[in-house]
Amino acid sequence: MIQSGRVNLRSDHATETRGGQTGTFTRVSFPTPFPADAEVIVQTTVQTFNGPESPGVRLHDVDRTGFLIRLNELHSSGTGTSDGKHVEETIGWTAYTI
Repeated sequence: MIQSGRVNLRSDHATETRGGQTGTFTRVSFPTPFPADAEVIVQTTVQTFNGPESPGVRLHDVDRTGFLIRLNELHSSGTGTSDGKHVEETIGWTAYTI
């Protein structure tokens, strides 16, 4: 089973540096939940180029019904160090079972 979609994300928050802290993530629900015993893999790709800095995508809590996703800015063009904030980008995703 394969499902795909897209989500528009932006980051108005600083880079999260503590594992498991997902308060700034967005929940994406699959159009159809995968079977109860499925192991689900999600792959993402940034589809747009709206900001000059490189965006990164973080995923968490992938399960049969969906996943959490967050956009992080990887590097700032001015300082080389990112504050985590980034303009809106479109992120394409594909989910499938293994």
